[in-house]
Amino acid sequence: MTAPHAIDVRALINDRPVGLFQKLVVLLGFCIIALDGFDVAIMGFIAPQLKHDWGVTNQMLGPVLSAALAGLAVGALFAGPLADRFGRKMILVCSVFFFGVWTLATATSTDVTHLVAFRFLTGLGLGAAMPNVGTLVSEYAPDKNRSFLVTVVFCGFTFGAAGGGFLSAWMIPAFGWHSVLVLGGILPLIVAPILFFKLPESVRFLVVKRAPTERIRKIVDRLAPGVATTASTFEMSAAASATSNESPVKIVLSKQYKFGSLMLWLGYFTALFLVYLLGSWLPTLVKEAGYNVTDAAIVTALYQAGGTIGSLFLGWCMDRANPHRVLSTTYLLGGALTFAIGLSAHHFGLLGVLALAVGFCLNGANTGMNALSASFYPTAARATGSSWMHGVGRWGAMLSAFAGAQMLAMGWTFSQVFAALTVPAAITALAIIAKGMHGARAMRVAANSGLAVEAGRS
Repeated sequence: MTAPHAIDVRALINDRPVGLFQKLVVLLGFCIIALDGFDVAIMGFIAPQLKHDWGVTNQMLGPVLSAALAGLAVGALFAGPLADRFGRKMILVCSVFFFGVWTLATATSTDVTHLVAFRFLTGLGLGAAMPNVGTLVSEYAPDKNRSFLVTVVFCGFTFGAAGGGFLSAWMIPAFGWHSVLVLGGILPLIVAPILFFKLPESVRFLVVKRAPTERIRKIVDRLAPGVATTASTFEMSAAASATSNESPVKIVLSKQYKFGSLMLWLGYFTALFLVYLLGSWLPTLVKEAGYNVTDAAIVTALYQAGGTIGSLFLGWCMDRANPHRVLSTTYLLGGALTFAIGLSAHHFGLLGVLALAVGFCLNGANTGMNALSASFYPTAARATGSSWMHGVGRWGAMLSAFAGAQMLAMGWTFSQVFAALTVPAAITALAIIAKGMHGARAMRVAANSGLAVEAGRS
């Protein structure tokens, strides 16, 4: 029986409207993801100018573009278990500081080798940040608003990437490509101290880890003023905390979560292959279609900006409809629109509109994948589950850098490149459908078992 002064923090969050404290978490998370998006996309924006200044070929650009993605994969794989052990806040503050330092160092590069090394180190910090932001925000969000709030935060990625595109279009002709890297390094170094003082630890994580009651009470007082007293204790519902003593890695790979994890990994692998190939190579593809650097940056910025709108809309839809159907349908539509881009190389206006629409679907749906993974795993393994989805997915992103270079080296036309990209869109949609069907079947089995037990008891 629940103690008189025991407070279930999950129920507390679910039963109250989103307050100012939670909105602060969302705002700070948005800032982290915007910086992440700016720094991840930064090399794609400067690539055309880098080719001009250094005489870099498309094949040489492959390692440069993929180095950060390799770092992202490694950073995500290690950051999740660390965050499930030591907390989300510490990993986030360190990661933001880390990728700021190494982005600033990248601006001092004098050759391709330096670029590759510095971008890999930058990627370690970037990879640790993104999944842990999603985890922290999801643990402060009421269940009924979780998908929307997580996608609000993750639309910061496309906001930051789009902002980087517009800034690059102005800064590169005026100050050179180094200036974009300097800005991309300074901004995280300004934000990291703010996060240290203002970003709270996940209250659900603290309860599951049995942190000191006074530490939890201070957060609950900000989350729900007047609810907790000095006599209050804090707990999580049995379903939410039943696995708290198990290894998070063991939970993610357990029979209950294994198939869903595999489908998330497959879907995110092909999804990131698709969106990163577009994000990294779209400026070069547009420029080689006969446009200038500014035009190429604008088209790519529209592609990223479309994701900001798509993230918000799809997050809203996921809270009101079957999230697996919402995402799979959107990926299929995005694949069809990607094919259409390949047919519009000589119509700049149409190219821009289609880039916006493709970004709406693909970048928006990718944001939704973060909400899907955050809602799939329990608190004790949420950071690991989400981070491992990111870590596996980043290998698809890394492969995309080489695939784009190889397509161009083989002389593929503009339309052929975009036609090929319909394949990963379809694979992603099928993986999400399979996960949804498997989950629905598991719920039916559990429900039938529960009915059988009740019938036996009666």
